[in-house]
Amino acid sequence: MCGIIGYVGETEEHDALDVLLEGLSGLEYRGYDSAGIALANGSIAVRKKEGELSALESALEGEALAGDAVGIGHTRWSTHGPPSDRNAHPHTDADGRVAVVHNGIIENYQPLREELADGGVTFESDTDTEVVPHLIAAFLEAGLDREDAFRRAIGRLEGSYAIAAVFEGEETIYAARNESPLVLGLGDDGHYLASDVPAFIRYTDRVIYVDDGEFATLTPETVTVTDADGRVVETTVETIEWDAEDAGKSGYDHYMLKEIHEQPSALRECLRGRVNELERSITLEELPALEWEGPVQFVACGTSYHAAMFGAGLLESRGVPARPYLASEYTAAERPVGPDSLVVAVTQSGETADTMRALREANAAGATTVGVTNVVGSSAAREADHVLYIRAGPEIGVAATKSFASQQAALTMLACALSETDAGDVVRALRDVPDGIQTVLDTSTAREVAEAYEDADAYFFIGRGPQYPVALEGALKLKEITYKHAEGFAAGELKHGPLALVTDNTPVFAVVVGDGERARKTVGNVKEVEARGAPVVAVTDGQTDIERYADHVLEVPAGDELAGAILANVQLQLVSYWVAHRLDRSIDKPRNLAKSVTVE
Repeated sequence: MCGIIGYVGETEEHDALDVLLEGLSGLEYRGYDSAGIALANGSIAVRKKEGELSALESALEGEALAGDAVGIGHTRWSTHGPPSDRNAHPHTDADGRVAVVHNGIIENYQPLREELADGGVTFESDTDTEVVPHLIAAFLEAGLDREDAFRRAIGRLEGSYAIAAVFEGEETIYAARNESPLVLGLGDDGHYLASDVPAFIRYTDRVIYVDDGEFATLTPETVTVTDADGRVVETTVETIEWDAEDAGKSGYDHYMLKEIHEQPSALRECLRGRVNELERSITLEELPALEWEGPVQFVACGTSYHAAMFGAGLLESRGVPARPYLASEYTAAERPVGPDSLVVAVTQSGETADTMRALREANAAGATTVGVTNVVGSSAAREADHVLYIRAGPEIGVAATKSFASQQAALTMLACALSETDAGDVVRALRDVPDGIQTVLDTSTAREVAEAYEDADAYFFIGRGPQYPVALEGALKLKEITYKHAEGFAAGELKHGPLALVTDNTPVFAVVVGDGERARKTVGNVKEVEARGAPVVAVTDGQTDIERYADHVLEVPAGDELAGAILANVQLQLVSYWVAHRLDRSIDKPRNLAKSVTVE
């Protein structure tokens, strides 16, 4: 969601304005509708604009703001008040003594706003954030120093937040975190803070992850992390294992296309050291022998929920009761969760607010928890009892691609580990997946399919078993980046209502791999569609006769259902990409969406 960047350092080495603008550029993938910066060497200079970062950069042209050594920046994803210059961050107090940026939601902002208004404060925005600088100012007027005023103001807040503040005439950034990501970067010539590492990866790869309830104070020389009572917290400095080049486009037109093409290497990294072909075994050293008695519960949102469905289905097929839950609908009080439960939280960023709330409820209920995430040091990685990293590498495009494939692979291995069943079939399937994806990338005709159906009224996606979550994910990708209507269905459900919507301008994408009963039944569903005049696109490995009923065929290498589900997804990603490309959509930054959804 919103993005935060902060820098304090040596002006002769880095200019704060340049660092902030580059940092905001590195956070654009998170989704935003306005941007702003505040510089604070002398008096605080705030500049902010509705729209893309380029609008802010244009507004800054010709301004004499260079030379500052401390500042904060922000990209806003609207929650309280529409996108506008006045609602953009940073926000200040009435006298311009302090400027604040904020990611999250302050749940008690309305009574705080009323209290401040009763005291004579006039608000300039509709946001929940603006109460923070006014609270700080009130404590300053009561005689507190800047750090204590900041701490007292934070103590009044309820909700989720990552907050950074700067004061006029002081080369210091004050920050605090609760249920919203905040990471510190340690440089040789200054220090950084951000909501995510890409904001400052060009300058440093040494980071400290701030935990809930902690405060950070950054000066050009020092970084100090303290608890709510002001006691210094012992921190761990971690090294990021990727660099700025890994997070670039590498010559591709869009991050999404680059990340689709990175899937073979991402899968190999996910499997490395975990799949033993000689012994036909899978070993997850991160996970000890887990003990639980009830069904396994998966909690996730969006694309990660589709991966959770995929993983739960694999566990069920191996004799372990499992169920996926939408994290936004999950409450421990309404679910059979307790000390005998195993709860698996699936989240690419490790910061998804709904998933983190569900994970915390499971922890509070005494369940054993596993976080399946892509981000080392994320909230999910730190708060779950155990963590399984998917190792997809940095993913910048808002629409998840390589992280979904890596989640599929990671959850497949997890299913084997939890079921304690023979892994030979899975080892064989996973071994061939990276090369199979490369074959799809090299031979796909998805671009021609996109050209044929870019003007369709709607798009349907169908599949059975492991292919059902892939159908849902295919529909989600098309919605996200093309803004066209798309729906995914279990193939057998078409005849129970959705078939009424089928027309000759409603292409149906049918995922059919293998030659088992599920595949044969899906062919039957395709016949129903074909008989009603709808165009059919078959995503298939050719083991059935579905091609004879299809108008177009997207081929995947022959294999079992498991591998086929991962490979078929790549074809559907490519279809979505090329439809969006032909419609000239904002592929990497689709409207209204964010990469890391840190509000509920």
